[in-house]
Amino acid sequence: MDRITDRITVLLADDNLIVREGVRALLARDEALEVVGVAADYDELVARAEELRPQVLVTDIRMPPTFQDEGIDAAREVRGRLPGTGVVVLSQYDDPDYAVKLLSEGADGYAYLLKDRIADARLLGRAIREVAAGGSMVDPQIVQDLLSPARSPELSAAEEALLRQVAEGRSVKAIAAAASDSPEKVNALVEQLFLKLARGASAGRQGALKRLRMLHTAILRRDEQGERLSRLLPGGLADKLLADGLDRTERLTVTVLMSDVRGYSAIAEHTDPAVLAGRLNAHRRAMNAAILREGGTVMQYVGDAVMAVFGAPDPRPGHAASAVAAARQMHARQRRLNDEWETPFRLGIGLCTGEVAAALLGSEERVEYTLVGDTVNLAARMQDLARPAGTVAAASTLGALPEGLPWIPLGPRAVKGRSTPVTAFHLPEEH
Repeated sequence: MDRITDRITVLLADDNLIVREGVRALLARDEALEVVGVAADYDELVARAEELRPQVLVTDIRMPPTFQDEGIDAAREVRGRLPGTGVVVLSQYDDPDYAVKLLSEGADGYAYLLKDRIADARLLGRAIREVAAGGSMVDPQIVQDLLSPARSPELSAAEEALLRQVAEGRSVKAIAAAASDSPEKVNALVEQLFLKLARGASAGRQGALKRLRMLHTAILRRDEQGERLSRLLPGGLADKLLADGLDRTERLTVTVLMSDVRGYSAIAEHTDPAVLAGRLNAHRRAMNAAILREGGTVMQYVGDAVMAVFGAPDPRPGHAASAVAAARQMHARQRRLNDEWETPFRLGIGLCTGEVAAALLGSEERVEYTLVGDTVNLAARMQDLARPAGTVAAASTLGALPEGLPWIPLGPRAVKGRSTPVTAFHLPEEH
């Protein structure tokens, strides 16, 4: 029987063995979580994260060698190398300023929990789930400390609820979605709320208001496009795209990768939906890891299909070789998954190198990094030719590669949408 493989993987980091093993035992009770490893200091945390590639780190702030902020520094280093990794920070200090500072630096995917409250399995499990999905969370006790001096008897029930959501670090778009309002309206309501609280505020309440405003600034920066891009792009590229704006189109030479699971409809017909969902999640995680490892950008998932690009949005040499390396890793990672499954996924991958027009396009509600051009269409045609499985590349890709791999010429092939045949090369699967 196939097993569901979509549990959230967790790496624990704490120099105290008793605390570390206690948290491990606590998380073992939650069937949705899997502790894949532990670490006791900065170097071990970074090394184990690169080895295990967990979805979430749970780390103490103060760790060897200096017992300052090594846990935070290591977490940031990991997130730079593995974008999208969630972080749950455990602190023995119930300091609202520290928690707000952490979140005000634009740290989406972070949670801040008090160490003496981690025995509450539901609280820790909730924090792990929040950051795994790209959200943020502040310990409820810290939320109380933020709110108490800022509350005013003039606030309505709706204003109290809005104030609490800001203090919890929820994004403006998340608040808007829950209330069926626009983000612009919610942001205006928050500003009105702060103005109301500021009128006649005491010195104590002024301090709380300052913290809340810092937090509000942070969650405004953590908008939908920033969350989405930072979890899909290699480190630093999301900031580059956002800083460049949404209306700039570039002409770039890139390598486009298209992947598809062969016979997926038949697999879906004979597989329990819950098992299939778990397998599809595991497949996507494996494909995403292979693509990001080689510096690629995941463009989109459509069902069992994956589209990625190498050489955009950050132009760089060697993108064709990186795409081939990613394709080989995708096959290898899928084979490891197939060892656990009764019905395996076999991949057909197509590659094409050429010029595209690339831009970050969309509206306030939705934004996508988009490629347009014949190179994209031809990559899809190459994927169609990769049957029953393996990798097929256009001649343009082989022309950009060093020799050494056993490519098999397929000769001129007629493909959909083109009046003249194309030349393709097949790279068989390794076994």
